[in-house]
Amino acid sequence: MNTRIFGRTGRAVGEIGLGTWQLGAGWGDVTDEVALATLRAAWDAGTTLFDTADVYGMGRSETLIGKFLRETPAARGKVYVATKLGRFSPPGWPENFTRTGVRQHTEASLKRLGVDALDLTQFHCIPFDVLKKGEVFEHARELKREGKIRDFGVSVESMEEADFCVRQEGVAALQIIFNIFRQKPIATLFAEAKKRNVALLVRLPLASGLLGGKMKKGQTFPANDHRNFNRDGQQFNVGETFAGLPFEKGVELADALKSLVPAGETLADFSLRWCLDFDAVSVLIPGAKNPEQARANTRASSLAPLGAALHAKLEEFYAREVAAHIRGAY
Repeated sequence: MNTRIFGRTGRAVGEIGLGTWQLGAGWGDVTDEVALATLRAAWDAGTTLFDTADVYGMGRSETLIGKFLRETPAARGKVYVATKLGRFSPPGWPENFTRTGVRQHTEASLKRLGVDALDLTQFHCIPFDVLKKGEVFEHARELKREGKIRDFGVSVESMEEADFCVRQEGVAALQIIFNIFRQKPIATLFAEAKKRNVALLVRLPLASGLLGGKMKKGQTFPANDHRNFNRDGQQFNVGETFAGLPFEKGVELADALKSLVPAGETLADFSLRWCLDFDAVSVLIPGAKNPEQARANTRASSLAPLGAALHAKLEEFYAREVAAHIRGAY
């Protein structure tokens, strides 16, 4: 696995990390045994950054990562764990954004992960109005001074939020939605993030599986899978599900991309490689529900860049076929 420097932290991480929302909840059922096997497979394949959140399974994802770290001594100190806070209840909104709430959730994450300090804590898509008040950033700076966290960042929904947060003192990382179907960050964020040496974590690089290339129109998902219950933004930002595209349209667009995929690659390989071709990107955090998916995600690191001509085609495809169909904060 190739590595990249994670912004101003100076930490080298494998350029393809692992998102662990799937191992907590919201993507159908995953047993503890399979979840731990998935973490081990990612580690064995060179993944050294796990992204999680306190709210994923109400602590389950963090607890599983903590168990993995205890059972895998070689990974302790080498796996960079990026967690998030702000959406857990109790106490819930708006108390989560107070000094007391931020500290309460930080202490809970430390306990579940079994670590002395959090590598990175991120405010988890909290209201823009709260971010603009600035108090949460001061709460994080205080925790860093105390050694409870090493660095802090923000997981954002829109590029307006990203532009604001990238300029805040001490912000080490931003987590954004970025994929072939969501190209706006290229023009609106990448230059500023590079200028300020802020790391970018890319979530949904496969658009909730659409860019895996295996989905069909009319496909159904389990009742406890967000691709069923949040397909049209019924529970949270629609952009978190299928990158904000209506499902049927997303399948159609993914199928249209298959003719551009180089021989010997899958659409997933191609889509992940496209994201990696941008040097502003620090790490991709595709999810996985089993060891096979975790291993498959890492293949893109060994593939050749797509080249300027193919990038130009994908830029034009996005502008002509995709952009008008994106819903939600962007």
